[in-house]
Amino acid sequence: MAQKRSSIRLHSSAGNRRRVTVPVTDLVTGQASPRRGKSQLLLSLFPGIDLLGRGFEAEGFCVVRGPDLIWGQSIEDFHAPAGRFDGIIAGSPCQGFSRINRNPDRAKSESALNEFRRLVTEAQPEWFLLENVPTVPDVVIEGYRAQRFDLNARECGSRQSRLRHFQFGSKRGVVLILERGRITDEVEPCCLATEGKRTIRRSFADFCELQGLPRDFDLPGWPIKFKYAAVGNGVHVNVARVIARAIVTARWVTARSQSHLRLCVCQCGRIVTGRQAAALPACRKRMQRRRELAIAEPAGKVTPNRETLDVTTPGLVTLDESHSPAAETKAAAIDRL
Repeated sequence: MAQKRSSIRLHSSAGNRRRVTVPVTDLVTGQASPRRGKSQLLLSLFPGIDLLGRGFEAEGFCVVRGPDLIWGQSIEDFHAPAGRFDGIIAGSPCQGFSRINRNPDRAKSESALNEFRRLVTEAQPEWFLLENVPTVPDVVIEGYRAQRFDLNARECGSRQSRLRHFQFGSKRGVVLILERGRITDEVEPCCLATEGKRTIRRSFADFCELQGLPRDFDLPGWPIKFKYAAVGNGVHVNVARVIARAIVTARWVTARSQSHLRLCVCQCGRIVTGRQAAALPACRKRMQRRRELAIAEPAGKVTPNRETLDVTTPGLVTLDESHSPAAETKAAAIDRL
């Protein structure tokens, strides 16, 4: 039986619209979308229960999961073979960088970030993707150009309003253009890791569904608050799928897409038109923060000085050249995430 299809209307910042047809069942049933060419092999670091990896798997990627403290494993003892993985995805611990943490312990978060850099340098994938809070430092790895962008679960077909921040690095210096869907009026509160500790909370089935998981998803033998924490810490599955699709588009360049587009100066991947340089007020604020940091920080980090970026294919644009982990319990490991 032919797969039912539907259209999602996507918007540029100036109100221009284009309609993209995608299979409806993709984001509902979790079935993989058909893709051309061989599957990309990915390494998932700090995976937890790996909602991020599940989204990539649903788009045809093959995911190998690295060590995680909740399984009693240490990333410090892990090494990745060079040249085996096409990409590395990760969501490193963020408490030390989070603004809502009143007593941040930056040491653990910075250590995890250093382990991520080490493993990318060892494995030498074509690209990497890191999810963390907006205040995380820039991931600077020799040989890679990085793009920072935000993506809300509501832009990916979810009722949950949850903004996630990513850094995407590529050896080829590409910038992802994300297919952001229309945000509906229907909205649910964020699925937070702390919800399992509340007396009044949503059912675990509803909680999983809002994170893009099947309603019957379970973690047998886990205390209920740890189940909520593990699911709530994850990236919404649909968010991961949207990013995975953009990476597939960037990889499989075809002759059919030769229209020239202009992208926001902040490298969020949004299309701009006319005399615009920034797509949204948030983009202008992001650039202002970067200018302030550039003044405050020592020389050495260079920000692209073009006001716009030219795109030759959707999904791809080239930038201008101008404690002992073993001693932690499962509970401590989940709370650390």
